[in-house]
Amino acid sequence: MRVHTYAKCDTCRKAVKWLKARGIAYEEIPIREQLPSKADLRRMLEVYGGDLKRLFNTSGGDYRELKLGEKLSSMSETEALDLLAGNGNLVKRPFLLDREGGLVGFKETEWESFFS
Repeated sequence: MRVHTYAKCDTCRKAVKWLKARGIAYEEIPIREQLPSKADLRRMLEVYGGDLKRLFNTSGGDYRELKLGEKLSSMSETEALDLLAGNGNLVKRPFLLDREGGLVGFKETEWESFFS
């Protein structure tokens, strides 16, 4: 299982701590240096029923700076995935993928359910 994180992200640190506390094996990948691939982004998009907004870090500065809140609804899936694949700051994190599916963000109840 791969978990893309950002070292300065409190939410990412909570997720990693949660995984460690439960003895769940994972590979931590720095999201800014090694972005999720387009294939991984497509898989995650399927997990979230095609909801592109779920994959974006909507509280991030890059999202606001690019005015994506106004533009996202009119973007094609390809355009949105190209943006995400080119800028790790835009991807909601942590970004966890394994063979069974994936999660973005960290909500303990969702993670408990995913791993049970």
